[in-house]
Amino acid sequence: MDKSDRQPTYRWVIVTASALILAVSMGATVNGLSAFIVPMQDAFGWQRGDITLINFSGIMGLAFGGLVMGPLADRKGTRPVVLGGVIVLGLCYLAASVVTSLWQFYLLFFIGGFFGAGAIFPPVMAAVGNWFQVGVGTAIGIASAGQALGQGGVPFVSSLLIGSFGISGAFGITGAVMLAALVPLACLLRNPPQRSAAMQQSDAAEEENRLPTRTVVMRMSAAITLCCICMSVPLMHLVPLIQDRGFSAEQAGSVIFVMLLVAIIGRLSFGMLADRIGALPAYMTATAWMTLMVFGFIYVQNIGSFYAYAVIYGFGYAGVMTGVLVSIRMLTPPSRRASAIGIVIMFGWFGHAIGGYQGGLLYDLTGNYTAAYAVAALAGILNLIIVSSLFRKTRRLEGMAMAA
Repeated sequence: MDKSDRQPTYRWVIVTASALILAVSMGATVNGLSAFIVPMQDAFGWQRGDITLINFSGIMGLAFGGLVMGPLADRKGTRPVVLGGVIVLGLCYLAASVVTSLWQFYLLFFIGGFFGAGAIFPPVMAAVGNWFQVGVGTAIGIASAGQALGQGGVPFVSSLLIGSFGISGAFGITGAVMLAALVPLACLLRNPPQRSAAMQQSDAAEEENRLPTRTVVMRMSAAITLCCICMSVPLMHLVPLIQDRGFSAEQAGSVIFVMLLVAIIGRLSFGMLADRIGALPAYMTATAWMTLMVFGFIYVQNIGSFYAYAVIYGFGYAGVMTGVLVSIRMLTPPSRRASAIGIVIMFGWFGHAIGGYQGGLLYDLTGNYTAAYAVAALAGILNLIIVSSLFRKTRRLEGMAMAA
């Protein structure tokens, strides 16, 4: 191996900084609002469907923002794009502490998603993948485990902050923490060293044996839309579902916190699994796990059972996003990787926004969460069908390449 192609030690700084940035930023953006649903309903009299539209606005902003910011990071570098994103996101949460109208929340969260979280997720994940040539599944698993930690920790901490400081205080403290913690971490990010000519030639040879990038992006976009519709229902509506059973906000928040703590192990484990059995098989395994279990939350009645079920569900569900990201990394060339991530993840956030919103809407229409969780399970089944067809195509292409 050319000396310039040895994996540099600094790659672990990139992974650590990325995991921490994703923990706070994605935890707040993706499902941090779940802790605010019932308090905002009680304080303002808004329906849950209207409140979840705040989350919808933020995720739609993230979806469209990632489509722009991924290629921008390729041109300008990871650090300036991510640094701008964490500043915008922190300022938007600070501003949310002083607004009281729904349209103001919608606007702020869309801005925070587009210019904030959208400038963080695709560039960070592309950077982690590009710093690793060996063990990329494990590296992405660690980084995405940070996101899992945030998606469990932020709602739990938000529940505590709301209880102590109210809705406005919780938003303000979250914004201040973002600015204080994420700006220094963003300054640690940088692009990987230039690869040697020999390795670039090897990349070109591998690209000839891949499916066309357009095919990969189209099928992965359809699949991730459906899998995110499935996963977003518990992420956004498990806390209110538990509260509807008569348990406190703190108890409900602690269940999803435990679930997503286990998800840290799950994301790392499925990243390692992807390194062993392949990215798409690992993705399908995680999706099947999530799909088989998601509707079961409807039948859980006591808090102890919620903890137990969430632990089992959380380990398997966690591998889905790791599988998606590693699959994109393995199926696309480096020159188009950030753009591919931006497009595919855009559709993922579409699915997440749709799933979260339909959960609140169907609750308002039916008075319970049965229909919402049934839609989640159906979306998971359709996702498995699409990913299985992509896997068969890649296997046929690999077989043809070996026979040639």
